[in-house]
Amino acid sequence: MSDFLLQAAAITKNYAGVHALKGVSFDLRPGEVHALVGENGAGKSTLIKVITGAVTPDSGTLTVGGRHVPHMDPHTSRSLGIAAIYQQPALFPDLTVAENIALAREPGSVWRRVHWKTRRRVATELLERVGASIDPDRIVRTLSMPEQQMVEIAKAIGADARVLIMDEPTASLTEREVEQLFKVTAVLREHGVGTIYISHRLDEIFAVADRITVLRDGETVATRPVADVDRATLIRLMVGRELSAVFPKRRVTAGDVALEVRNISHRASALRDISFSVRRGEILGLAGLVGSGRTELAEVLFGLRPADAGEILVGGVPVKIGSPAEAIGFGIGYVPEDRRHHGVVLEMSVAANTTLANLNGVSRHGLIDRSAERDAATGYLQQLRIKAASIFADVGSLSGGNQQKVALARWLSTNPEVLILDEPTQGVDVGSKAEIHELMGALAERGLAIVMISSEMPEILGMSDRIAVMQAGRIRAILPRDEANQDRILHLALDEPSSERRVNVH
Repeated sequence: MSDFLLQAAAITKNYAGVHALKGVSFDLRPGEVHALVGENGAGKSTLIKVITGAVTPDSGTLTVGGRHVPHMDPHTSRSLGIAAIYQQPALFPDLTVAENIALAREPGSVWRRVHWKTRRRVATELLERVGASIDPDRIVRTLSMPEQQMVEIAKAIGADARVLIMDEPTASLTEREVEQLFKVTAVLREHGVGTIYISHRLDEIFAVADRITVLRDGETVATRPVADVDRATLIRLMVGRELSAVFPKRRVTAGDVALEVRNISHRASALRDISFSVRRGEILGLAGLVGSGRTELAEVLFGLRPADAGEILVGGVPVKIGSPAEAIGFGIGYVPEDRRHHGVVLEMSVAANTTLANLNGVSRHGLIDRSAERDAATGYLQQLRIKAASIFADVGSLSGGNQQKVALARWLSTNPEVLILDEPTQGVDVGSKAEIHELMGALAERGLAIVMISSEMPEILGMSDRIAVMQAGRIRAILPRDEANQDRILHLALDEPSSERRVNVH
């Protein structure tokens, strides 16, 4: 009997001369969580496709449970107990939870009776094993994304999966739901299930993994026990840079106040009596837990949720912002958290996306000047180092980091005075994070006032000049950079009695 559930040895894969995998090796032991990390384009997705049988490698060997598999395909992969859970669950939306779970475990014969009572009972038991209180008769499309992911895990357990691949499983989860997922992972470990865990969130890697394998440019850089690697070392292995390069904070002398908010409220969003200011050349970080009101505040400032009370001043002049068009007119740009739905149009080209917020700037007599559009897009492609086949490539074909740069380019084309960035590096690899952070520093140096919302504590502490901590729709405190630390921010975000109240709106 093999000591490994899975072994991939010297796997290579080329696409039209592009070396996606160059002799990559990876293995997984029973009851182990083995993290697979690397930048976008490092080869993670291609390796997973090889393991699940979606892609045939050019060379190399796959061994599952001690059995050599010369020709892996999706059916063979499933029959060998390999299951994958992706960021977007692959469930049938118009079937019930019980029916979706049954599809993975019941025989596929047409001439058989369906034992509905047994089907629901088994689904309930599997859901309980993963700590999910979900009615097995619910239609899947009525479930939240976290609930669908729990159904996916229950489905995999029901199919007796021995190898479980989790690809960015926490991207849409709250902190509490992430904790629940980690508990489920511990249960799987106890049952001998091996988990391949893929995430850009390094804190999660250190919290859940036993070993880490790092891929870079299609090659295996290192495989190490998690106890032998610290954050700085892991980043250096992934991107070939030191940790300091990921948060390249520039010293910028702040100028005049670009945006000031005085006692604004929005009852429907539970925002109450919020006051703060941000100066030209300054990055103001907005920290807080999920549900604290950070995104709602950004939407008020951008006119998506016009304020019920209070005052907003841009460049010292009181303004009324009742719509995004008015916000843009006052020099405010907003890159939202969900870039795939609201930040970019995936089916449109890089060129069209970069000028979408400033059509007047590339139009003549009501018609888009394609030459002006191409010139503008080419400029941003070079300035932001956007990696794309051309400015005519669909944005959906780009990596997450490059999609985020296109979203930034869209708003930079409006020449904003204030730029609101909601989770600017969510879901992008460490190398892209460093490039986006470098760009933020350059924009601040040019005099832009930046309001940055982030759930990542290293990003908040590494990039902010001041940090406003939100809790339950209020700003609890605004901390200078040199007085902020993780414990103090968390105390304020949790509204613990020991936390110190210090509010400074200037």
